Amino acid sequence: MPSERIERRLTAILAADVAGYTRLMGADEEGTLAQLKAHRRDLVDPKINEHRGRIVKTTGDGMLVEFASVVDAMRCAVDVQRGMVVRNAEVAHEKRIEFRVGINVGDIIIDGGDIYGDGVNLAARLEGVAEPGGICVSGRVLEDTQGKVDVAFEDAGEQQLKNVLRPVRVYRARISSTRGTTRAVMALPDKPSIAVLPFQNMSGDPEQEYFADGMVEEIITALSRIRWLFVIARNSSFTYKGKSVDVEQVGRDLGVRYVLEGSIRKAGNRIRITGQLIEASSGAHLWADHFDGALEDIFELQDKVAVGVAGVSEPTLLNAEVHRSAQRPTDDITAYDLYLRAVEAARSWEKEGVLHALDLLEQALERDPQYGPALAMASSLQPQILLNNWTNDQDRARRDGLELAQRALRHAGGDPGVLARCAYVLGYFAKDVASALALIDQALELNPSFALGWIWSGWLRAWAGQLDLAIKHFERFIRLSPRESRANVHMGIGVCHFFARRFEEATAMLLLSLQEKPTWVPTHRFLASCYAQMGRLDDARDTFKRLREMTAAPIPSAEHWRNPEHREMFLSGLRKAAGIQNG
Repeated sequence: MPSERIERRLTAILAADVAGYTRLMGADEEGTLAQLKAHRRDLVDPKINEHRGRIVKTTGDGMLVEFASVVDAMRCAVDVQRGMVVRNAEVAHEKRIEFRVGINVGDIIIDGGDIYGDGVNLAARLEGVAEPGGICVSGRVLEDTQGKVDVAFEDAGEQQLKNVLRPVRVYRARISSTRGTTRAVMALPDKPSIAVLPFQNMSGDPEQEYFADGMVEEIITALSRIRWLFVIARNSSFTYKGKSVDVEQVGRDLGVRYVLEGSIRKAGNRIRITGQLIEASSGAHLWADHFDGALEDIFELQDKVAVGVAGVSEPTLLNAEVHRSAQRPTDDITAYDLYLRAVEAARSWEKEGVLHALDLLEQALERDPQYGPALAMASSLQPQILLNNWTNDQDRARRDGLELAQRALRHAGGDPGVLARCAYVLGYFAKDVASALALIDQALELNPSFALGWIWSGWLRAWAGQLDLAIKHFERFIRLSPRESRANVHMGIGVCHFFARRFEEATAMLLLSLQEKPTWVPTHRFLASCYAQMGRLDDARDTFKRLREMTAAPIPSAEHWRNPEHREMFLSGLRKAAGIQNG
């Protein structure tokens, strides 16, 4: 007799439960049950109906819902979680019902009214790692909802989920109206840790904001050179700029024990820096002081602040550790001022900002031709210009990049920032990638808290074909700078997954990168190639069409990818996306 045919279909699965349900029932069984019924009657079930979902089954505090559209599933989850924030506003924290939600897209088996399969199991596991009030999704959900729901996503890393054979990349939805409930508390490092918040500009001149910001960056750099100290990167600290700050929340957000805040007042040729060191968990003030001096003594003032903070947070520190490592790059305050302006301009990742930064750096180098950081930064902008086809003279960009890096190395003075930038440039342009790897290792040995150095190391490892190590180094950056833009890092991790033929993970990461930097040409190139290698030719062609609109060189040279198989895999995917026959 013929066997019974099994019905299958591709669907979106939403799994939800109540966080801490056992505790809530133990404290107030009747009240908890009444609350849960009211939430379902007034919010959850109406939202499921509104978004065309079907409740498959309920299990006490949990439910399983299927949707024909993953966008509908995601919108339903977001509406419910935002609605719960409002409904819980007047409820004591210990009595609140907060849902955890997991969403996956997968192939399921239908048996009567029930559904089964790995797609269902993964949705349930994602729900299990979601935070109270949070939503966790798979890479396929991220990809299919990108740009179609009003939430951003953050990468929660690979996680080993219960009864799932291989690690799964998990993504958390960042829901604006539930800020604070969906972000994980960062674990404290195993050594003293500090975040330096933006100093308040007390000069009364908004034009001096860049100077105050540059001053804080120098203090962060000085502290980062202390090897036993874990220092959060500048760009994560600066997400608090202009905001009223809860120091305890900063400590939880960034995973640090101490927070340094202060102010800068610049008047004529005089400057005053004030600083106070606070223990994040208690709010206790451990140290406060102010430093006055002339503008030409600015570097000495920075060191005094750094030594004061380090001396309090670790009494065994010898002040000489900071002074020995803080070799100042220039005595020309105008060159320093131009360099700070260039740093700010280059952060845009846009053509106008990068070219303006190069112009400012050229002016700085006219004043001080031996200014190592300015030389190194100017050299490191040349790969950006080439990658985006922002020049008609690519040979000159290569020559300038190498020449500037070599000059910077002659005047590095042991500065890990200069060494790391130069390693990146030499790894991109020069044939000897081994020397570049040795140089970046030297930089990170000098300053293990140098977040950008870990990004550059990640790219160097990726170019050299060391894919898993590259991912680890990219992820190290995320820990050191958890609130900074991750577009570059997500692209790097996506590229590594691409070359490792983990195409689903690659696509998800590349889309995350484009979420932050939608005009970055190199990311679009890899996304088009990835789609083509997956056989998703319609998506590949659409992405390549956008590439043609963005650049005159959609298919680049790719000599910096040292592994010939990787290089050909990338280029062949682009040729498929372009409709060019290989061979």
